[in-house]
Amino acid sequence: MKEKFARWNVLFVQYLKRDWKKIMIWILGLGLFSAAYVPAFEEIGKGQGLLGMYETLQNPAMISMVGPTPVDTAADYTLGAMYAHEMLLFCGLFAMIIAALHVVSHTRKEEDQGLTELVRSFQVGRQANSFAVIAEVVLINILMALFIGGVMTSFGVDTISAEGSFLFGASIGLAGILGAVIALVMAQIMPTSSGATGSSLGIVGLLYIVRAGTDVSNVDFSMINPMSWTYLTYPFTENNWVPLILAVAFSVIVVIIAFALEGGRDMGAGYLPEREGREAAKKSLLSVPGLFIKLNKGIMISWLIAFVIMGAAYGSIYGDMQTFLGSNEMMSQMFTIAGVSIEESFTGTIMMVMIGLVSILPIAIVNKLFSEELRLHLSQLYSTKVTRTQLYWTSVILAIAAGVVGVLLASGGLGGTAISAMGDSSSMNMGDFFAAGYNFLPSVLFFTGLAALALGWAPKLGKAIYAYLGYSFALNYFGGILDLPEWFSKTAVQSWIPRMPIDKFDGATFITMTVLSIALMVFGSIGYRKRDMVEGA
Repeated sequence: MKEKFARWNVLFVQYLKRDWKKIMIWILGLGLFSAAYVPAFEEIGKGQGLLGMYETLQNPAMISMVGPTPVDTAADYTLGAMYAHEMLLFCGLFAMIIAALHVVSHTRKEEDQGLTELVRSFQVGRQANSFAVIAEVVLINILMALFIGGVMTSFGVDTISAEGSFLFGASIGLAGILGAVIALVMAQIMPTSSGATGSSLGIVGLLYIVRAGTDVSNVDFSMINPMSWTYLTYPFTENNWVPLILAVAFSVIVVIIAFALEGGRDMGAGYLPEREGREAAKKSLLSVPGLFIKLNKGIMISWLIAFVIMGAAYGSIYGDMQTFLGSNEMMSQMFTIAGVSIEESFTGTIMMVMIGLVSILPIAIVNKLFSEELRLHLSQLYSTKVTRTQLYWTSVILAIAAGVVGVLLASGGLGGTAISAMGDSSSMNMGDFFAAGYNFLPSVLFFTGLAALALGWAPKLGKAIYAYLGYSFALNYFGGILDLPEWFSKTAVQSWIPRMPIDKFDGATFITMTVLSIALMVFGSIGYRKRDMVEGA
């Protein structure tokens, strides 16, 4: 047993030395995002703010997005209860995603690149690398939990107690550890690092969608969902530490399973074998479009299926909204006065969320061209009559097509399930859902254009587009709650677009953004033709 983990401590120290900048950004970035909005929430809670926010967040649509609260009456809805209610689930979700990406990059990705084989040529145990990575993630999340607890306590707000603050931080830290252990298992099962990343994020997404359903229907069922153990601690109200104990036990068991799986497999291989190819390639592979469709087929199919499932999951909640309105006189009056139905209001928000996720697929397809360039997979093509222009525009057009189909499936999944759930009481038809979805198409094109621009001039910045997408998404999602200045909200591209069906279609904005996106793509193509290839760099 000792031989398997030999010199893990050396690797652990090396990781800390190598990742210290990343760790600083990780802890400060996510920690401040999680803990530093207390003054903003104090402003929101003034006057009738707490009462209004409590009533707003009680409808099934909002519960599916931010989770439940244990508070039964608006009088007991304190500032601390509101902060945990609105912030904890999403901060935990971000912590899971970041930790999962970190673990895969230090385990399976380094294995694919041959770095792990080099490390094991020294007197290093077979599982020392995985143990060192998990130890690093645990340390990072403990520091982040303490940082969050300290920052929140420092504000000195009465209802944000020290115990609740550190429970809030510990919940986010445990969420990060859960994401890490899930990724460690998938790194053993999947045949490649890209498969491990995709499946890890897929599991996190599935857990989020499942908890949305159980939170609305019966929150007791959420206790069997690992993701729910992070926000059902209810900081500042019940201060329940029991879910964290379950999360720790679950993490230990999953890590043991991961080590057992790693001990039984060969380096560079997974338990799911790579599918063998044909003896003779199809004729479609003789064309650039056929080759690129083949290269991106896996990620396109998996994401497109995810869009349908995601839309259907949110659409199933629509049936509970009318029931909620019938039982809540204040909310019924609020939506009657506003002149919009609760379904229309929810559609405008949830469509922004789903189209934000749809934008990931075109960015990934454009970035794929650079990753293939790095791996020397296209070297032979460069010596043929195939031009760089063909490679570039084929990749960009494929990304645009995937974005258009993604919007169709996400809108269709949401609309079809929502209309079915609402039955005769539905005030919306499929056309309303498709219009709301394609209203956000310029934002998908804009992110595609940014990725294309990076590919042409600074391909190593391609992954930074994901960071801007996340920033833009978070700003739109929390902007309404935090009442941010309009100029600041406009730094997020989705905020340029009105939300249908609540708002009217803005043709000028739609056309302007589309033209701007095409201009970015054209400018990117100029750079792609001129820049040096960075093969093998």
